[in-house]
Amino acid sequence: MVQSQAADRLTIARLAAAAGVGVETVRFYQRKGLLPVPAAAGKVRHYDAFHVERLRFIRTAQRAGFSLKEIAELLALDASDDRARVQALTRTRLAALDAEMAELSAARTLLSGLLDECTSGGVGPCPIIATFTGNRCH
Repeated sequence: MVQSQAADRLTIARLAAAAGVGVETVRFYQRKGLLPVPAAAGKVRHYDAFHVERLRFIRTAQRAGFSLKEIAELLALDASDDRARVQALTRTRLAALDAEMAELSAARTLLSGLLDECTSGGVGPCPIIATFTGNRCH
């Protein structure tokens, strides 16, 4: 039993490694109030499985595109089980992703067309550069 408790007590470096983040990332999340700072045992703070799980939650939510402010709200909602609000946040995030994807698709179409034009061996300035500098007739 004592060995199990010791295994659950992680230094900040081991916590960071277990969650796949850097130590400064852990500290950053603590400053932002997303990750609680445990009480110190002497000069060293010890973290546990809760902290690892919390860090993984934050990182996964970030990969889904949620802002730190939205992640803080999601963490609070986890305790309240307010599914309607979680769903609303997710719908908003999906709409933002759809808009970003549409912008990326338009940028890809533009660049693909300019690259085709540039590689066709036309005369004059490069159509890519000319488009970016605004020196191109449309």
